[in-house]
Amino acid sequence: MTSLDFLLTLPRTSDGLTNVKPTTLPGVDDGSGSPPRKVARLAAGSDSASASRSMGKASSIQRLDGPIRIQVIGNYMSKAPPVEKQLALLRQCIRLILFIKPEFTMTDTLPATFEGVYNACRSVVSISNQGEDLYNILKIELEQSISKLSRLLGSSPEEDVAWLALFNRAFAWLEEHIALLASLLTYLDQIYVVQHKDVLNVHDLAYLLIGEQIFGSAQVVDRLHKGVKTWLEMERRTRTIHPKRAFIPTLINHLIRHHQYSNFEAQYVDLTQAFYIAESAEKAEELKEDPKAFFKHARARIDEESARVQAVLPIAAWSVVGFTTEWSLWAGRTQWVASKTLPSYMEEKNSGTLAKMYTLFSRVEATKALSDTFGAYIRTTVASIVTDTARDDDMVQRLLDFKELADKTVSTSFLVEKLTPAPATSQTPTASTSKLPSMQPDQVFLYAITDAFNMGFKARRSKPAEMIAKYVDKAMRKGQGKASDAEFQALLDKVLALYRFTDDKDVFRTFYHRSLAKRLLLERSASDDFEKAILKKLKENYDPEFGMGEEMFKDLSLSRESMKEYHSKLPEGSPGRKLNAMVLQRSAWPFAAQKNTVDLPPSMQDEITKYTEFYKAAHSGHVLDWNHNLGTATLKARFNAGVKELSVSLYQAIVLLLFNDAVDIPFADIKEMTGMEDAELRRTLQSLACGKKKVLKKIPPGKDVNDSDMFRYNADFDDPHAKVHINSIQVKVSPEESKRTNASIEDDRKHYLDAAIVRIMKARKEMTYEQLKAATIDAVKSHFVPQVETIKRRIDSLVETEYLERSTADKNVYKYVA
Repeated sequence: MTSLDFLLTLPRTSDGLTNVKPTTLPGVDDGSGSPPRKVARLAAGSDSASASRSMGKASSIQRLDGPIRIQVIGNYMSKAPPVEKQLALLRQCIRLILFIKPEFTMTDTLPATFEGVYNACRSVVSISNQGEDLYNILKIELEQSISKLSRLLGSSPEEDVAWLALFNRAFAWLEEHIALLASLLTYLDQIYVVQHKDVLNVHDLAYLLIGEQIFGSAQVVDRLHKGVKTWLEMERRTRTIHPKRAFIPTLINHLIRHHQYSNFEAQYVDLTQAFYIAESAEKAEELKEDPKAFFKHARARIDEESARVQAVLPIAAWSVVGFTTEWSLWAGRTQWVASKTLPSYMEEKNSGTLAKMYTLFSRVEATKALSDTFGAYIRTTVASIVTDTARDDDMVQRLLDFKELADKTVSTSFLVEKLTPAPATSQTPTASTSKLPSMQPDQVFLYAITDAFNMGFKARRSKPAEMIAKYVDKAMRKGQGKASDAEFQALLDKVLALYRFTDDKDVFRTFYHRSLAKRLLLERSASDDFEKAILKKLKENYDPEFGMGEEMFKDLSLSRESMKEYHSKLPEGSPGRKLNAMVLQRSAWPFAAQKNTVDLPPSMQDEITKYTEFYKAAHSGHVLDWNHNLGTATLKARFNAGVKELSVSLYQAIVLLLFNDAVDIPFADIKEMTGMEDAELRRTLQSLACGKKKVLKKIPPGKDVNDSDMFRYNADFDDPHAKVHINSIQVKVSPEESKRTNASIEDDRKHYLDAAIVRIMKARKEMTYEQLKAATIDAVKSHFVPQVETIKRRIDSLVETEYLERSTADKNVYKYVA
């Protein structure tokens, strides 16, 4: 037989195929094992004879336009065997390939080689056009083999996880042999199946039959579920890895190939939910007195389940199983766990565990239970601090420390992904990044802190505001010490942040106003710059009424200029040069006119009289009222240990100067000679005779000053310093002064409420009690939040004083009386 290659050999000098255009000749089979392909068609004039004639005339060759046809003549292919014989061969081969051996191995011998089976299929489908018969044979053989395998799996003596191993071996064998058949019967797929759209290819047909006969078998599915359940429950109950866990990923791969994985995942999720719901109930009862242990157990379980799903399940299933696990463990118990564990974690400053709790709770949408507990803990703790009367002096520092703990907990433990605005659309592509999302504190927990502090401060009316003002006073007197300016300013900002939580703004303002006045007049402030800075911040950010501080500094500046001018008019060595008087506007300073005066020594009184005359000469019409309770003096005292310079208050100086003329003076005589108030005199004598620096002796000794006490100059007083400062009650706010200040605030509040009620009624003319109450609270809330009983009393008082009257038709309605 003539070789096709020989027939297609052309002279090397010819370019006869240069312009050949490909085309397809349908129905042409070249006898090879390859599928139909495009062949070249050459023109009739380009046969072998014409090619020979042209070899000697290469220079005169003319190009031919259009296709050239080559016609092969002769018998170049052996005759195909009868189609019946080929179908029988293919049936036998398919049956042997699908024959199931107990060990699931390949049949050793086939009646034809793989190439022979491939060529037989090509001949039957492509040449004999018997693809339908071959397809039906294949379908029957697949049905019989798969049905047999289904029965084998259903009746196998293997149990549970061992049965899963059998299932894996069976499917590995089945999938391998289906792939082999699909390869050998390529012509069936590429010719017959392609021409019949309603016919499945070899692979899909086999997998369809597997789904119907194996996964459609209730017995097989039941054994599959039992095997999975046994494996899963064993791992969960023993909390160890099953020795045959490796079977599970293989099983899942088979299920995914056959589109049966969703049933497996649904069973896995159902088993997970049932197991952990039951265990959660059991552990909650067992550990009801130890919720920390329950939380620890739940965390461990979640970590175990996460490790398990990552080892055996597809990535898409991790979140589903994880959520089911967490929901089943926490369902109905997040409030119990949070309320019983968060307080101790806060006290331990265990931010790591709190962060884990927040993360776990957020995944089951239970952060509200955590934020409610967090807020309740903050509120309870703040209330306990402000009501601890034994530790009032430490109240503000404890509140600052606790506020810092609460803020730090939120900023480190309760974090959410920071939302960033979507970038503007741009034509320029940007590279993707693998950065972790930036985090920010959960606003819900920040609001919880604010609400909790507000509520906690209400546990003791007015006191927190008072103590905050006193804390600022102490800080401003002490100064920054070794701290930097920024650190000291940060401390003051934290204290003022506490001021936001109190409803008693007027209390803070009053105490701060008084403390500031004392610091300035007694020159006890560490820094005028910080004083001015904090006043500016209070005025701009908190309360415009703090602008009164500006008037204070203005008065002090004018007073210094006035004293400088007065001293310049005095001769050198004049005692008047030692006088330093501060002239203050009564409206800018928190001091009432002094009702009782003291009897100053004649020399002091003479100098004060001279300055009064000087001032009135320069400011006609002004009236000076002298207030000596904040005055200071420097005395030179002679003791056995030497001469000391004593820095004392003016009241202390008046008492000490009495001992220039006497050694022992009874309490009654001191009171008569000084003219001081009884309480003021007792405090002054306590500071001189009962404190650490006893420049006087009290007879008999004791802490309290009695009417029968005798006082003596203490010539034996000694101190290592030449200049000695003796503390007086004027520097600090005494308990008695606090009571007087609070009483004054209550009186001011009455007037403030009266004014607000009258102003509201004058505008509205007629209102119900509830309307008037709400309007009054709203009108004064920037200064303080009044109690309802107080508003009711003020309304009744205004009715009695005939500013208001009750309606005759409805006693609950009030009318304004013009």
